[in-house]
Order: sequence, then structure tokens, then C-alpha cells
Amino acid sequence: MPESFLTAIAAIANLLFLVGGVYIYLSVVRQVSARPAVALEEGERRFGWPEVVLACSLAALFAFSAERALAQTVKPTLEPNDLIANVVISLGLLVLVAAFLFWRGLPVSRIAGFNVLPLWRVVTTGMVLLFASYPLIVLGDLLSQRVLGVPSSRQGIVEIFSESQTMQERIIIIVLAVGVAPIVEEFVFRFFFYGVVKRYLGRFVGLLTNSVLFAFVHAHIPSAAPLFILGACLTLAYEWSGSILVSMSMHALFNSLTLVALAFPEWLQP
Repeated sequence: MPESFLTAIAAIANLLFLVGGVYIYLSVVRQVSARPAVALEEGERRFGWPEVVLACSLAALFAFSAERALAQTVKPTLEPNDLIANVVISLGLLVLVAAFLFWRGLPVSRIAGFNVLPLWRVVTTGMVLLFASYPLIVLGDLLSQRVLGVPSSRQGIVEIFSESQTMQERIIIIVLAVGVAPIVEEFVFRFFFYGVVKRYLGRFVGLLTNSVLFAFVHAHIPSAAPLFILGACLTLAYEWSGSILVSMSMHALFNSLTLVALAFPEWLQP
């Protein structure tokens, strides 16, 4: 077949992919907007001012850490011990927030929707919403390159994985990216931070601030726009499904596909 014909077919396929993704997320936004607030059960507690203080403290800590990372002019080198320390710190943060909420007597399992959907629904819903988000993420990346003049580049952890020389380093990065990060980040950003902001300022402000913080905390300017869109899609997935497990599965699958693309770049060449 002529190359021009194949190019035209690819362009049409990409356009349909983008239209499909936009349609799915517009439908999600419309359904979420039409839903009334969930009523509390008798005697049930919800996020209050202690959670606001903790959320603000964590947001300030994340912003400070990201600002320091952005201010570094020399790319840091991470050893396996540094990666292990990152895993320990991330899990410690998760335990801290969860322990605080349990100490406050909040129904974490009910609020997070751990039992709302069966596992197969969690996985399939996460897969559909993730693939629908890809054209939006790519579009955000292209717009940031064109409008802001920011060239596309890979995040630090992605570069470390592609440049890693030992199997030990790769295994630690896989555990961190696929197992630890999706659980910790979704619990902290989507469940806790978004939940607290939504409680007092509504869904839209919660989604906006949560997505901005999620993008900023990764301390990588070229990826800020696509990370913001990814954060917004993850938040919508959680709000629409009622289960934080859906956004966790999306996040884990997103990171998995990214690592697979780095490990087997020849698969994506066609």
C-alpha cells in the first residue's frame, strides 16, 4: 500500500481515538455532575478540620520537596539504596495517613469504596478509562510543546529505569512504579487530598487542586500538562466509580505500560 494511504489511515484512527476518549470523559463528567452528594449513615463521621490541617501540611511538604527538586541543576544519581529508601518513605506516608484516619474513627473502607465493585469490574473499568485517557494525555503533551515551547522529555525515574545496568535496580523500580506508587499516590492524592478539598470546596476545586499538586509533586516541567490530565482522569475515575481501587488499577497499568515501552521499544516502532 502507498505510504500516504497508510498515513491517512493512521491519522483517521488517531482522530477517532481522540474523539472516543473525549466522549467517554465528557460522559463521565456529565454523570458525576448530575449526582447528588452521598448521604452519611447515622453516626458516621466524615473529613473534618483535623484532616484539613493534615492535608495542608502534606501539600506544603510536597510543594517544598518539588521546588527543591526543580531547583537542582545537576541530575541526581540514585543508587539501589536510594530507591529502597524511596519505597520505605512512600509506604510510611501511606501508613501515617491511614493510621490518622483510623484514629479519627473515619470509615476508610466505605469512603474509599473498597467493596463497591468486584475485582473484575475494577480491572476492566480501569482499563477502559485508562485507554480513553491516553489521547487526552498525548494531546496535553503536544499542546505544552507547541504553546509553552517546552520540549518533551522523560521523568527522572523513567530515565533511571532505561539507564539501569543491574536487574536489582530494575526490580526495585518496577516494585516502586507498579506496586507502591499507584497505591500510595492514589490513596494520598485521590482519596485523602481530593476528599478533603471536595468536602469543603466541591468536586471541581477538589479535582483542580488535586491534579495541580499531583503534577507539581513529580517535579518535571515537560510532563506537567500530561500529568495534570492524568491526575484529572484518575480523579474522575474514582469519583465516577466510587472506588479508589479503579484509579489504583489505572495508575498501575499506566506505569506498567510505560516500563514495558522502555524495556521493549521495538514493539512500538511500527
